[in-house]
Amino acid sequence: MSHNTFGHLFRVTTWGESHGPALGCVIDGCPPGVPLSEDDIQWAMDRRKPGGSRFVTQRKEEDLARIMSGVFEGVTTGTPISILIENTDQRSKDYGEIARQFRPGHADYTYFAKYGVRDYRGGGRSSARETAARVAAGAVALKVLQTLVGGLTVRGALVQLGVHKVERGNWDWEAIGQNPFFCPDPSAVAGWEDYLDGIRKAGSSIGAVVEVQAEGVPAGWGTPLYGKLDSELASALMSINAVKGVEIGEGFGSAMLSGEENADEMRMGENGPEFRSNHAGGILGGISTGQTVVARMALKPTSSILTTRESIDVEGHEVELRTKGRHDPCVGIRAVPVAEAMMSCVLLDAYLRHRGQTGGKVFTPGA
Repeated sequence: MSHNTFGHLFRVTTWGESHGPALGCVIDGCPPGVPLSEDDIQWAMDRRKPGGSRFVTQRKEEDLARIMSGVFEGVTTGTPISILIENTDQRSKDYGEIARQFRPGHADYTYFAKYGVRDYRGGGRSSARETAARVAAGAVALKVLQTLVGGLTVRGALVQLGVHKVERGNWDWEAIGQNPFFCPDPSAVAGWEDYLDGIRKAGSSIGAVVEVQAEGVPAGWGTPLYGKLDSELASALMSINAVKGVEIGEGFGSAMLSGEENADEMRMGENGPEFRSNHAGGILGGISTGQTVVARMALKPTSSILTTRESIDVEGHEVELRTKGRHDPCVGIRAVPVAEAMMSCVLLDAYLRHRGQTGGKVFTPGA
C-alpha cells in the first residue's frame, strides 16, 4: 500500500526526500549479464541535475550515482541493483517560514490531509528531487534495452514553453544538446531565452510540454486490455511531478480528425508492413506497431513563486505567503530526461513481459 514501486517484471522502488541525506532507488528484475557501470548512469544524471543554466534552480547537486549492489565485475548479476545519490546542497532554512503553511498549488495540503504530517523542507517526498532516482533507473533500463534489443533509442525534447511552440519543420535532434531548453528548433531558442528571463526576473513561473519518442521498438510489445503499452506509458508519465496531462500520438488532436485522416494506412514492404502515417503514436490496441512510439506530457507552472498568494495554515488560519528558496522557473526543462527515463522503464518492462509470454517472437504477415 506504500506505492513507492512501479513496474511489473522490471520493478523500481524509489526512496528518500528532497532535504534528507540521500535518495536513490532499488531496481529488481534486471536481467543478468548486461554490462553496466556508473558511467552508464551518470550521463543521464548530468542532464537532469540542477544548476546547469540560469533557467533552472541554482541548487548545486553533483547527483553522483553510486551502484551499491547488483553489479559484479562490470555486469549485472540478476539481483537487486541499489543506487545511492547523496544530497549535498540542502538549505532547509529557506522553508522555515512555511513550516506550518500550505503553499498554493503544491502537495503540502494533500500530504497533510492524508498523513497528518509533512516534510516542509522542499516538499520532502513530493519534491521533484525524487526524479533523480527515476533517471538513474531509466539509464539502467535503456542500457539493458540497447544491449538485448539493439537499435532502440529514447529521446525527449521540450516542444512548448508557455504559449510558444516549436516549428515542426525545423526539428533537429542535434540541436537539443546545444541549448539550455532541450529545444529541437534552433530558431526558437533566442526567443525562449528572452521570454523565460522575463518570467524568472518577475519571480514567476510558466508551464511547458515535453515530447518523448522511442525509435526501434518492435511490433508486439504490450497487451490488449489491462496492460496496454499506452496506458502503462501514460501512467508512468502522469506520475512525474507537475504533469497534468498526457497524450499518445495524435492525442487530443485526434478528436478533430475524420476516420480517413486518422487511420494509419499500411502497405507491404520488403521487411514487413510499412505505415503511411503515425497518428496512433506507434501503439494500436495497446500493442506496439513497430513505428516510433510518441508521447507528450503537459507540465503546470512551478508552484513555488515569489508572488504573494493567499492560503491557510495547519491551524486553519488564513495567511498570505510567498515561497523563498531556489526553484525552477519552468520545471519542463529538467523534466525531459525524466520523461526519457520513464519511457525506458516502461519499454523494458513491456519487452520482458512480451518475451516471457511469447518468447519474443514477432509474427510478420506473409512470413
